[in-house]
Parts: sequence; structure tokens; C-alpha cells
Amino acid sequence: MTLWVNGWLVAEDAVVVRADDHGLVVGDGVFETVLVTDGVPFALTRHLRRLERSAAGLGIEVDEKAVRAGIDAVLAGGPERARLRITVTGGPSPYGSDRGGGPPTVLIATGELTSWPLTTDVAIVPWTRNERAATAGLKTTSYADNVVALRYAHEREAAEAIFANTRGDVCEGTGSNIFYEHDGELVTPPLSSGCLAGVTRELLIEWLAQAGASVRELTLPIDTLRSAREAFITSTTRNLMPIARIDGHELAEAPGPLTTQAMHVFETRAAEQADP
Repeated sequence: MTLWVNGWLVAEDAVVVRADDHGLVVGDGVFETVLVTDGVPFALTRHLRRLERSAAGLGIEVDEKAVRAGIDAVLAGGPERARLRITVTGGPSPYGSDRGGGPPTVLIATGELTSWPLTTDVAIVPWTRNERAATAGLKTTSYADNVVALRYAHEREAAEAIFANTRGDVCEGTGSNIFYEHDGELVTPPLSSGCLAGVTRELLIEWLAQAGASVRELTLPIDTLRSAREAFITSTTRNLMPIARIDGHELAEAPGPLTTQAMHVFETRAAEQADP
């Protein structure tokens, strides 16, 4: 791992976060994970745009110039293929929810990529995303709900957990967006469901539309997911991953024709430029 903190490259085992950092104390922070291939971060501009949106939602200012300098520093002579993590917290603050007046803490690090299988199994969890929460749609460091949900999925031999929202509609995974077949069409929950505006999700919707194979953003009950013939999840490190089973029920096709087409379109377009 290569680690950059507030302007400096430091040893990967260096003590870099204060005990009163608001990101540690109350989860007051935002982050992005970026895929690095051939030493180049993919879709970096979109990731930084989302980082700034998430930070603005928490009232944290992001210095994009400094962040880009940190990225250049950790990737200089670094791994050809890696996971790049950008974290910005509220910085040192009083214990409690009030934030201090100092600058944010900015950490940028590289790490190893997970080796994903060709398909995945998912479990629908009994807890919900709150589509009306103050942090709905923000990529914050407050991931305790995801930790609990993922453990629930693992206990059921699934690799990802899927949430409904408080209305009982399909929402998202712990670290992924979901697409699935409904009445012969490819659909995905709209952002109003409370799901994160995933960069892979965003690019796929754009590229499929340009290829004449658009996705419908539909609000549908979680039970419609259980009856889908095919489905897949999207994320930065997975790209598109077909779902083989939902709650132990085997889908008819994994990957099915809609998934196969989407994978082809995404892989083709992603290979054309590093920062689409």
C-alpha cells in the first residue's frame, strides 16, 4: 500500500489519524474507490465530482487540486492495477456531533484488488435504506449498516446484500447498484429510491442509451427482484457481475441476454478512454 495524508507520502503503518478525528468518532466523512488499470485511474473526473457532491452534503470542502496531487503521488511508479481509495473526513473535532473549525483530513491510498468470481449470489436483507435520510445518496464513511447486512448475507452463503428502501422498493447493495429483468426489459431503481449514484451505473445507463438499448429506471417492490429471470450488480471494482442466485433461488439465466449485452457495451466503451 502507498499512503498519502494531508500533502505527504507516509509509511503504510504510520499513525496518521487523531483520536478526535470526526471521521473516526462519528463517521463524518466521505470516500471514493477508483479502479486503477495500467497505472491510470478509471473515470477519475466522475469519481471526484461525486466526492465533492457527497462532501458538500456533509458541509465539507474538498480541495480537488490537492486531491489530484495526492493521487499522482501515490500512483507514481506504483502498481499497474490497484484499488485507489480517497477519504475525506471532517478533521479533528470535539467529541460529539459538532464539527471543529479546522481543515478536513484527506487520505489517499492504494490497495490490492479483490479477485471476483464470474457470478455472485445475493441475499435480500430485512433492514432498509432510508430514502429520506439527510445522507441519502451520499457516499459517506458511515458503513455500519453495510457491515451488518453483509454479515447477514455471508451467513446465508451470499456475497452481497440487497436493501429495499422504507417504501419496500428495490434500492441497492452494500457497495453496488442492481439491474434486473422485469417484463422483458432491463430496469434499475431510480436515484429517488435512495440508492447511491454509482459511477459504473451512470456510465452503463449512458452507454446503453447510446447503443440503442436503454435501461428503464423504475420504482418496483422488492418482490419483483425475486421473480427476475436475470440480474446483475455494478460497482467500481466489479464492473458488471451477473447474479446466479437471490436468497438461494437460482435465476433462469446467469448471465442472460440483457446482462450479456450490457457487459459487452460496458467493456467496449470502457476500453476506449480512461476518463469518460
